[in-house]
Amino acid sequence: MASAPDLPANAAPTAGDGSRPLCRDCGARPQRLTMGSRLPRCPACGGLRLVRHPELDRLSIAHIDCDAFYASVEKRDNPELADRPVIVGGGRRGVVSTCCYIARIRGVHSAMPMFKALEACPEAVVIRPDMDKYARVGREIRDRMRALTPLVEPLSIDEAFLDLTGTEKLHRATPAEQLARLAREIERDIGVTVSVGLAANKFLAKIASDLDKPRGFSVIGAEEAESFLADKPVGLIWGVGKVFRKKLAEDGLKTIGQLQTRDPADLARRYGAMGLRLAELSHGRDSRSVSPDREVKSISNETTFDRDIPDLQTLRPILRRLSEKVSARLKDADMAGRTITLKLKTADFRTLTRARGLADPTQLADRIFATGDQLLKGEVDGRRFRLLGIGVSDFAPSSFADPDDLVDTGAGQRARAERAIDALREKFGRDAIELGLTRAGDSRPQRDR
Repeated sequence: MASAPDLPANAAPTAGDGSRPLCRDCGARPQRLTMGSRLPRCPACGGLRLVRHPELDRLSIAHIDCDAFYASVEKRDNPELADRPVIVGGGRRGVVSTCCYIARIRGVHSAMPMFKALEACPEAVVIRPDMDKYARVGREIRDRMRALTPLVEPLSIDEAFLDLTGTEKLHRATPAEQLARLAREIERDIGVTVSVGLAANKFLAKIASDLDKPRGFSVIGAEEAESFLADKPVGLIWGVGKVFRKKLAEDGLKTIGQLQTRDPADLARRYGAMGLRLAELSHGRDSRSVSPDREVKSISNETTFDRDIPDLQTLRPILRRLSEKVSARLKDADMAGRTITLKLKTADFRTLTRARGLADPTQLADRIFATGDQLLKGEVDGRRFRLLGIGVSDFAPSSFADPDDLVDTGAGQRARAERAIDALREKFGRDAIELGLTRAGDSRPQRDR
């Protein structure tokens, strides 16, 4: 496995034992490398970030993952934060969404309670998440990916798989060269950095992208996969969480190498379909294709409060704003959903979810809020809540969304008003109009700036 930036000094003079080295700083593919004081350098630019691997020019499945994405976007937008530890999260009462690498060195990590993060790194700058901004940057990066190949499978706002098979003639570059160039362009033009994993399949590519963060480019070839995985913990395999990892340990299976020695039929008898998956992935085999049409199962938004909130009067406007954000994402994606799910977390950290199905799919904030509002009223009973969220699932084409309602005769009028407001916001910005609550399930323009 070759992982930039290090390249063994004893491999510096030529590239005769495999493909030519690839310089990630300038894209050069030199026949020979220049020896610096301690490490080989690119003769074209003097850079040290060199990648060489026997299978470098034969691999075409990649995983690209942005480095500390939310924090990187915030540092990009405020250069004064460049050398400071930055935590993106929900204030003292929430959790860490992500943090920069400076904060990580101090012991901060994602999903850590904010008060513990600030104990570990009291000098950190805490920034509330701006999901709309992050989504815009994520879409810009994804557009760059799709310029290379239509086979882009998003996993989240800041990571995706790419299949670059067959793109070499179109772009006059190998997949590895295209990926290195893409990473440079994203850093130069968008202002955030990414790490790249290049491998023979999705499983190995995702592992590779995490090996050399930040600004990494790592390669795991098919021929070395089994030996590379042998000493790794079973938890490296997708789907092997804390509970399953404990069960495997009880059966004497702590490393992937131990899985490699087991008969697949025995693993299947013990663990069902997951056993067969373990048998394949432990040997580095993964037949899944990169699917650009990977199904999105839900769209949601939630917020953690700085103080616990017990009363409906305070919670309802928050629910309305969350509903608008979910609605905007549905409309942007040209999607609608039949199931509305309310999420609450109590002061003692109990998570409550309540769902209700609709007769017709919706993408309107008015209907999302009205349904969530009904669910919320059934839960507000004096308990104090630290988190509130709303989501939509069970998707259908938007052409089936929100037909006229013969029972609620005002629904059509509110739907038309909402679409008119959407048009104004698209023209003048989302803050052009703010909606205020009048009665359950209803809203009206509150302020026009």
